[in-house]
Amino acid sequence: MTDDKIHVYLMPGMAANPSIFRYIQLPEAQFELHTLHWFVPQKNMSLSEYALKMTEEIKHETPVLLGVSFGGMLVQEMARYVKTKKVIVVSSVKHESELPKRMQFAKYTKIHKLLPTGIVNNVELLAKYAFGETVTKRLALYEEYLSIRDKHYIDWSIDQIVNWKPGYCPDGMVHIHGEKDNVFPISNIKDCIPIKQGTHTMIIHRAKWFNEHLPTIILQ
Repeated sequence: MTDDKIHVYLMPGMAANPSIFRYIQLPEAQFELHTLHWFVPQKNMSLSEYALKMTEEIKHETPVLLGVSFGGMLVQEMARYVKTKKVIVVSSVKHESELPKRMQFAKYTKIHKLLPTGIVNNVELLAKYAFGETVTKRLALYEEYLSIRDKHYIDWSIDQIVNWKPGYCPDGMVHIHGEKDNVFPISNIKDCIPIKQGTHTMIIHRAKWFNEHLPTIILQ
């Protein structure tokens, strides 16, 4: 039996689990959604090596890869190793020049090495790292979304983001970005689909927009 569905693999952002995609729904007759999970990297593992390992979870030919934030960087790296129908990055960056100045500064000063990542069980602090938001009012919600608390993983993730130098741009890549993203300000972003009032967590809070527009974006 021929599988005519388009398989869409969803990669969450730093420290987040796939529940951030809970409200993403695409027509089931045409699309099938698959979620990917972060794993704790081996010591000294590069993002490219991590991406190659993650491709072992891809079980279908020419999938769509959609990644959010740090997950958006990862799916770009994964596209080096698997043939894709489309790569979609959300609330992310495509080039080191799109990183905010503070992250570019951290690359050269190594100041990010001084961040207190040893207390990542503090969900409010973790949300600041991962979402760029103060989450006091929605603490229980974010406690559910942010489940990766391993210090080595957090340190590794921050270091990979700050030092990312993409050497590959997937064909037909689409970048969707919120105009109110306070982690990766849209003023630094080139060639994207801008979302009015969209924040860094718009994959959760603006799921209706994605459900309405992703089918067309994927099929274009």
